[in-house]
Amino acid sequence: MKKALAILLIVVGMTTGLHAQSLEQGNSRFHAHGTYGLRWKNFGYGGGVEFFFVDNFAIMPSFTFLQPDVGKGSNFSMDLRYYISDGPSQLFFLAGYSQSWQNTQPGDPGVRQSYKGANIGVGTYIRLVDWVGLNTEFRFQSQTPREAGFRFGLAFPL
Repeated sequence: MKKALAILLIVVGMTTGLHAQSLEQGNSRFHAHGTYGLRWKNFGYGGGVEFFFVDNFAIMPSFTFLQPDVGKGSNFSMDLRYYISDGPSQLFFLAGYSQSWQNTQPGDPGVRQSYKGANIGVGTYIRLVDWVGLNTEFRFQSQTPREAGFRFGLAFPL
């Protein structure tokens, strides 16, 4: 895993030539992310697509597969992002809808529970090179399990 990450970073560092992306209407980014919850200490992974529908405003639907100690979990979020800065380092605030599903039984049998709620948070997008950037977020989700956590990953302008 460490070798693959090192090779990826070297390739990213050597690659240039694509144009930089600003926060203008019509632009979009693909996100691949990992999550870590501070209360239950669950890891997760997922992806999403961010679309700028107006300058400095983006909507981002995303889906995350959670890895609890027992059972299965997943989360869908539809976030509205407002970027307050532009350039190589961009700061944003987010708010949105979230729905979580969980099955607390090991394996497939059990009862699937669904919870709806809201997201709020703050994050940054830091351009590494023209075609990839680092995305970090600190977010709180109001639905069960009511957890604050970090989301981190890579974003690729489309």
